[in-house]
Amino acid sequence: METDALLGGLNVSDGHPRMALTETQRDIVESLPALFGEADKRPFEEIEAEAQRAFLHGIGQHHAPIGTGRLVSCYSSSVAMDITARALAHRTSHVALVHPTFDNIPDLLKGRGLTLTPVTEAELEQGEPDLPEEVGAVFVTTPNNPTGWVLPEDALRRLAAYCARTGRVLALDTCFRAQDARAQYDTYRVLQDSGVEWVVIEDTGKLWPTLELKAGFLAWGGGGENTDLPLLEYFSDVLLSVSPPILLMIMKFAQDASTGGYTKLHGLIERNRLALAEILGGSAVELTDPDARISVARITLPPDGPDAATLYDELVGDGTHVLPCGPFHWARQSDGLRQVRLALARPEDDVVRAASIVVNAVRRRLEATNAR
Repeated sequence: METDALLGGLNVSDGHPRMALTETQRDIVESLPALFGEADKRPFEEIEAEAQRAFLHGIGQHHAPIGTGRLVSCYSSSVAMDITARALAHRTSHVALVHPTFDNIPDLLKGRGLTLTPVTEAELEQGEPDLPEEVGAVFVTTPNNPTGWVLPEDALRRLAAYCARTGRVLALDTCFRAQDARAQYDTYRVLQDSGVEWVVIEDTGKLWPTLELKAGFLAWGGGGENTDLPLLEYFSDVLLSVSPPILLMIMKFAQDASTGGYTKLHGLIERNRLALAEILGGSAVELTDPDARISVARITLPPDGPDAATLYDELVGDGTHVLPCGPFHWARQSDGLRQVRLALARPEDDVVRAASIVVNAVRRRLEATNAR
């Protein structure tokens, strides 16, 4: 569905940023030839460490294992996710996964032969979910896509202690962390203090409109001891390194973000969420997660109106692309039957236009139903 949206029309489908570059971001893009020349002259390890430090320290992750050999750069967070899935399958056949969450996560885990057990955000927040004995790892997306839920620091501390006590690996997908300050407590310090075996996936691809010039970061540890999960081995099976000019570009974008860029990004997302809420106000369509701060928003359709799949088909026919939420509810797709997701990292006019199209389409369906 997201691929189809790239072919044309009004695209509020995928969560990748598609707004205009800021003035300072455009300056960075225009400096790419110079960054290429710089990358040609400097050691890769030095460039990688600088980029990781600028990005991760800028979002509060001061205990990330930079320079230890336990933090590697990938082409994307999905590559890091697949490496993680393969490594987890080396340890266990069963993984507990937050439900709902972005559907490529369960797809990648199942693709490596893992059996998944759904666990709710509320259960994870309590810190000690009731899991079958055969579950050998817990996988949490925080902030969660599409709900925007964030696992609080105290809850992570309890969950990490629980996983350490029960011998389970704790894996975190934090790809939307930079969009929500509530997720920017030092996750790595909590994990290292707990003694749990852990894996963390970070991402730059949800932040800046760099036309897929990005990197994912994969980190791991085991309470001061290196985990025996074969993450580095599987990483080396996939790639040698990401492009050093791209890492230099990420470093520049991260520095810009830390000196006002994140404030602008958060402001854009907040304005678009408020504009979406205003369009929905007074209609039969509701904003599902009003407290979410990430760059996607779920909206709930009325029980007597079209379901998400029907609405999606109608909108695509008119050239408007949203996402039905059924696939995010990977264990029970019916749970997302009446929700669609809109992307907010867009020009405000696109969000307003898409929201109006959704509201009008639902209203027409309701009027037709009532007329019958």
